[in-house]
This record gives sequence, C-alpha cells and structure tokens, in this order.
Amino acid sequence: MTQCSAVAGHDTRVLMSPRKSTPSSFVARHSLWSGAQARAAAAMEKAIAKHKLELVRFAFCDQHGVLRGKTLVASETASALRNGVTMTSTLLAKDTSHRSVFPVFSAGGGMNIPEMQGAGNFIMVADPATFCVLPWAPNTGWVLCDCYFPNGKPVPFSTRQLYRDALGQLSDAGFDYFAGLEVEFHLLKIENHNLAPEGMAWPPEPPSVSHTTHGFQYLTESRLDQVGPIMEELRKTVQALGLPLRSLEMEFGPSQYEFTFAPEAGMRPADGMVLFRSAIKQAARRHGYLVSFMCRPRLPSTLASGWHLHYSMLDKKTRANAFVSRDKNLLSPLGRTFLAGVLANARAQAAFTTPTLNGYKRYHGVNSMAPIQAVWARDNRGVMMRVMGDPGDPSTHLENRVGEPLANPYLYMASQIHAGLDGLKRKLTPGPSADSPYEVTAEPLPKSLGEALDALNESQCFRSGFGDAFVDYFITIKRGEIARANADENHRKAPNEVTLWEHREYFDLA
Repeated sequence: MTQCSAVAGHDTRVLMSPRKSTPSSFVARHSLWSGAQARAAAAMEKAIAKHKLELVRFAFCDQHGVLRGKTLVASETASALRNGVTMTSTLLAKDTSHRSVFPVFSAGGGMNIPEMQGAGNFIMVADPATFCVLPWAPNTGWVLCDCYFPNGKPVPFSTRQLYRDALGQLSDAGFDYFAGLEVEFHLLKIENHNLAPEGMAWPPEPPSVSHTTHGFQYLTESRLDQVGPIMEELRKTVQALGLPLRSLEMEFGPSQYEFTFAPEAGMRPADGMVLFRSAIKQAARRHGYLVSFMCRPRLPSTLASGWHLHYSMLDKKTRANAFVSRDKNLLSPLGRTFLAGVLANARAQAAFTTPTLNGYKRYHGVNSMAPIQAVWARDNRGVMMRVMGDPGDPSTHLENRVGEPLANPYLYMASQIHAGLDGLKRKLTPGPSADSPYEVTAEPLPKSLGEALDALNESQCFRSGFGDAFVDYFITIKRGEIARANADENHRKAPNEVTLWEHREYFDLA
C-alpha cells in the first residue's frame, strides 16, 4: 500500500525498539517476514515517528471480508510488529451476525483443530508493506495482518493467506494475477442512528436513512454534482490511501454509485478492496452518511449493486498479458482455457462471489444486466464472463459480473485462480459465445446461497484448491446463517423478497 500523506497531530514521543528482529521475537522464531517486509517494518517505524502518530490499528480480514482488530498506542507498536497482537479465536467461528457457529469449547473447537479449542488466542502478525496513515482518523496509522497460531502455524481459515496460496499456485504455473475493481454501493443520509436502548437487538436495527439522489438518472453529471461535497470527501480519502482510483460514477438506482480502480498485481487488489470498503464507510459515517455494500437493501425502488472483477494474467518472464490473442480469436489459447475453467466451476464458485442470502436477489431477472447462466460473450453485460478487448489488444481481459460488493475479496479472487487453473489442468474449452445470453440454454447459476453451498460441497476443484478443512468450515458457517434466516417466519414466507431479516443482517455489515 502506498504511504499516504502526513496527518497533522500533536507532538508525541514514540518509543522504538531495535529495527532488526531478535531471535526471541515471534516473527523471527517462525521466519514469518521476507527481507522486503523487514525493511518495510523499519520504514513503518520511521513513518510513525515522522507523522507523530499516537495510535496504530492492527487489523485482519475475517471470513466474511469484515475487518477486525485492535488499536494500539504508538509506544506499543514496535513490540507488536515483531511479536504480533493476540486475538480471540472465536472471531473465526462467527457468522455475519457475529454469532459463534461452532461449539468452541468442545474437542478441536468443533472444527477438529486443537488450536481452535477453548476460545484461546491466535496471533495477528502485521504485513508492514500494507501500512498507511489514515486520512480521516487524526494521528492514526493502519496495518493489515496475517493470522497465526501461537505455535507459528498459519491459521487455515485466514482468507488472506488462502489467497496468497492461490497466487503461489498461479506463480508455479508461470503467471501473476492482475486485477482491477469496479464496485457499486449505496450512499445514504443517516436520519436516525436507532441507538435507543429499548430498540437493541442482535443483529441491531440499522440506522434509518434518506436518499441522496432520486435515481434513474444513470451517469448524469448534474446528479453526481448534487452530492459533490460528500463524494469529494470519499474521493480524497481513497486517493490519500494510495488506492488507484479511476472514476466516480452515478449508477442507475436511487443513491447508487460506483468507484472503479486501475488494475494491480498480486495481493494489492484484494488488500485494496478491503481497505476501500472500510475507509469510505468510516469517512462517510463521520459526516453523517452511511455507505452500504449490501447487494439489494430493503428500501423502496432500490436496485441491486454488483462487484465486477476485471482480471488477466501476466507472464512472469515477459510481463506480457497472457490473455492477448495472436490470431483471430478474442483470447489466447491459455485465456480460453482459463475462461472455460471459470465457467465450468461457476455454481460452486458462487459461494465465494456471492456469499450472502441477499446477493441472490440480483439474479432472477431476464434482461437485467445480471447473469443467470454460466456463459460468456464479447462486451456483453448480460453474461457471467464478459471478454474485453480484440485480437492483439494488450488490454484484453475477463470481467466476472457475478460478484456482490460484500464478497470477501481474497476468496473471490482465489476462486477465479483455482477455477482457471482447473481449466488449464483439464484442457477445457469455453464453448460458443452467448451473444443473446438470456435466450440460450446453459448451466444455470445458483438461485440461492443454499444451492451454491451444495455445489461447493461437491466441488473437487475448490476442495483441492482451498483444502477440505476450509471448505467444510466455510459451508458450516454459511449454513448456520441460512438456518437462522429460515427460523425467521417472515423471511421464510417471502423467499423472493428482500426481508427485514436480510436488512438487519447485511445493510450495515462492517
């Protein structure tokens, strides 16, 4: 992550330990940092002193894509960098309501993993290369972490590490992942925070809101200008963090907007998505606004939001785009085979691209610009996989249009890699282009989270890629979420509507 600009603050003494890890430190004992990370840690300490920071937030991305962590005073940062920050292991056992799904006090914590038993600790270890100064929080830094057990073993449910493993498999095949983000969301004015004690619930009633635009004015300049002051705050926040922002756009529905980002390689686009979501939610909240990444909020006339993932692969030797065709085809042979793998694993993949019950409310409409089948076509917004570019075009890439904005970015991107590598392994072909995507007959995408989980349970591709332990763990958590929803009578009776249960569960998920 790029170092952002200095934050004004009071002169505060920052205590620093020696820059080099000692043999007794947790990081050194278990060889958890590369040389580049060790150098980044030294640079991070200098930045804390330079900007006179008073606080540093240590955070990890949980199974749902939600950032969790602890805020340390600056004088504790040097030790925390090298010895980690303890976190309660039950955080890894929770569903989207923050309820523990697994019996953590049973043998193996209900997961058949001894380290998860008894609600003990795991260790957050900072990746100092992700450090930045937060532009909206005075005198505060932030760093993203990986998760380890006290014995130094990686936590098998750490989604950032699972993505790193997928990148490693792709690297072994000779390629780097290169991805750009196109993210839709709703920006709403908070009218009532609903914090009265008598209204508390689990999950709580989200804030009551009003719209910021009337909507149905797609890409109109004047409507975007109407929200200029708050959009400027969000824009400045995103750019101060070093994220590669390209555009701010007015989407179709009321209070619906889109930010797009230039492509980056490796970990950066996934790390960037995590930081982006958290940053604009926090910055907006300080100005009285709520940003929701819920796919389809329970608000009148509200339209569904998507997260379109644009990606290609770079040849590690030449740094050339490996999807570029050298003949009349839209994609290179490798690109076509990779695409075929993504399509072949589409139903199981949906559990990672669309991990909420609400996200499936987007896929029922014909001619809705949302995919309903595992098909592809050139520059067609009705398909699951949109091929962008022409023969010989160096910008040729794939766009997956199936994702929802609340998806965990590490799992979303890792699922693309595992599926594509499966295509290469099995030498699959993508079939003909679906130029009329709602008129062809093809493999239907799941119509519910339950259908997606059933497909994931039977997926050899993802069990091989992510490991049986993680797949079983993820399915258990998500089926717990479904069971809670089905226990709600109103939700159970309205399977095709956005219910109050969904609104409480996902509207302000953070």
